[in-house]
Formats: sequence, structure tokens, C-alpha cells
Amino acid sequence: MIIVLIGYMGSGKSSVGKILAKKLNYNLIDLDDFIEAKEHATVSEIFKTKGEIYFRKKETEYLKTLLQLKENTILSLGGGTPCYGNNMDVILNTEHATSIYLKGSLSFLSKKLFKKKAKRPLIAHIETETLLKDFIAKHLFERSQFYNKAQIHIVTDHKEKSEIVEDIILALF
Repeated sequence: MIIVLIGYMGSGKSSVGKILAKKLNYNLIDLDDFIEAKEHATVSEIFKTKGEIYFRKKETEYLKTLLQLKENTILSLGGGTPCYGNNMDVILNTEHATSIYLKGSLSFLSKKLFKKKAKRPLIAHIETETLLKDFIAKHLFERSQFYNKAQIHIVTDHKEKSEIVEDIILALF
């Protein structure tokens, strides 16, 4: 089985994915890390040198490749991955894949991300929590139609990572 974690930045895809993979004894692949290794450049560098269209095409190509894996795998996607091209439909139509939306509320995500914005190039320039909340609200509005297609929804607000992992396991098995 491939467990595909989707959700907005800060929702816990990477950190929850690590704990879940360890608990289930699954492989863990972060799509952005996979792309960086294959392209020999960071996501930011790819955007700057080759553009977003190139990145999105490669993202789709690598997503399709990883969805063909036969090993039990946790696949953590970038926040935008399900929203481009037909990526979400590809995930949903992969027989041995289960998609899980790690759903954080607007206020929870904005508070969490504001504290860590320096580590996030997409939002590092945003100066106030109000402006960040507006930024996230716009993204969530645009992306929710894709995220909501996931087979399983797990609310992450005010939960420990271990609690989220337990919720996922209960929903899967």
C-alpha cells in the first residue's frame, strides 16, 4: 500500500509521515526531497532557474513514478502537488494508494506557520500574522476542492503528532 499524505504547509505531512512510517515499518518518501535528488537542485532553485511550469511537470512525472512502487510506502506530497494538472485524479485512481488529507484550520495553520515562517521561503516575506492568515485563506480556498477529494480526512488542530498518527492508523485499518 502507498499512503499519500496531502495538505497545506504546516499540516504535518513530513513530521507525521516520519512517525507513521516508523510505526508501520513503511518506507518514507517526501516528494520534494525526491525531486531535489533527481534534479540536483532545491525546489527554490528549480523555480528560479527553470520556472514553475518545469517544476510542476517534473513533479507530476515523479509522482506517477512513485505511485507505481510495490513496497509499502508513506508518500508525503508538497502542499501544491494535488492541485496541479490531474495529480489528484492520478492518486485517486491508483488502486493500491490511499490518500489522506491532514486538515488544519486557517487559524491553527496561520499561528503555527507564523512562528516558523523564516524556514518557509513561500511565506518568509509576510510581516504580520493577519497578512499571513489572508495569504493562507486564499490558498486554502483555491486548494480545498482538491484536498477534499482525499479518501480520508484527519483534523490536525491542537493534536500531538502521535495522536494524528493514531487517528490515521484507526482510519486505515
